[in-house]
Amino acid sequence: GNHMGPIISFKGLDNSAYYRLMDDEPQYYRDYTGTGNSLNVRHPHSLQLIMDSLRYWVTEMHVDGFRFDLAATLAREFYDVDRLSTFFDLVQQDPIVSQVKLIAEPWDIGPGGYQVGGFPPGWAEWNDKYRDTVRDYWKNEDHTAGDFAARFTGSGDVYDLRGRRPWASVNFLTAHDGFTLADLVSYNGKHNLANGEANRDGDNHNNSWNHGVEGPSSDHAITALRNRQQRNLLATLLLAPGVPMLLMGDEVRRSQGGNNNTWCQNNPLGWMHWRPDSEDLGLLQFLKRLVLLRRQLASLLNPAQPHPEGKPGRPSDTANLWREWHGVELHRPDWGSWSHTLAWSLHSADRGALLWCGLNAFSKAIHFDLPPPANGWMRVIDTALPNGEDIPRHPEFWSPKGVPLESRSLVLMVAPSLLRSEFSEAGGGNRTRIISLEG
Repeated sequence: GNHMGPIISFKGLDNSAYYRLMDDEPQYYRDYTGTGNSLNVRHPHSLQLIMDSLRYWVTEMHVDGFRFDLAATLAREFYDVDRLSTFFDLVQQDPIVSQVKLIAEPWDIGPGGYQVGGFPPGWAEWNDKYRDTVRDYWKNEDHTAGDFAARFTGSGDVYDLRGRRPWASVNFLTAHDGFTLADLVSYNGKHNLANGEANRDGDNHNNSWNHGVEGPSSDHAITALRNRQQRNLLATLLLAPGVPMLLMGDEVRRSQGGNNNTWCQNNPLGWMHWRPDSEDLGLLQFLKRLVLLRRQLASLLNPAQPHPEGKPGRPSDTANLWREWHGVELHRPDWGSWSHTLAWSLHSADRGALLWCGLNAFSKAIHFDLPPPANGWMRVIDTALPNGEDIPRHPEFWSPKGVPLESRSLVLMVAPSLLRSEFSEAGGGNRTRIISLEG
């Protein structure tokens, strides 16, 4: 805690060595974290404690990596966040710690604490730009098309400048702080009265949308749209380059009743219900097949090399593949402020169009043009279809020049030639089994 807390632990051992104190009033703490104090990473003994602990957890407890909460605080040698701080140097030269997964929450609450994209190579970061942009696009906000395209292709505008790869972006929609996925599509505002702080705690900026009714609804049209939006969001998460992060319970529509700050609620409001209702299992089945599809298309959806695009709509050529953005018409992406429709296709120089993905965040159904593949298309995702058909077990062959997208839906088409080659390497077996997306 702060100066009002008890004199125990590091505060009792050596207060000025372990904590950042105010220079002119050392009885008070510098609070860059919001917890009342900040660790003093300028002191060699504090740094030694950190590094000894990390090495112990890796060598003796065999953890795979670390997620650093409010990680910008660890880079504050003086007042500002220092990208060349001693902490980063120690991690980079350490033969043990440098080899495990290092994930930063790349901000704190102090001046200059927002450092998304600012961490060194070798680090991955929670990408809140992805979270906010994807939420805004699917809730039909204006001025989102260009930013959405950047987030959906690995956030190269954030990470490519320092030679980092798409895995540096930990893409997420929800986390332990904030709304769950079910609440994200069911509430316009937070409902934190149970926390005892008159609804003042928790973030006010949630980029959420209740789709017509605040909270639970018996209106079938509203619940169906909410369910579709959850599939849209999950599909966008799993189809994007980078590392997808899923909040436990989102796969079964876990709700916190609109409370976006349940850290103090040790009761059913914040608990995980391990036996969901049967109506929630449709989303779980969708996600299982979505994960399998991402795994089978990994070399295309999340390549080792990024696809740097100088600006939205400019195709790139990496490893003989390139991505092209479209609107409802081929080769004509709409980056306008009021655009709510996007599509992209992935092409190979020797095999033609391999993937096509259309995203319609508009309130009406729209017909999209399709690029011609060598042997037709197979529709492997359509979030507008009922449970079980949204990612069919046995995709059917299509040979249309276009495809209708229902309002607020996502469709992914795959070239049959891709299913016969890359899918056989991933799954083996005969052709029917290869394209069967069993949960």
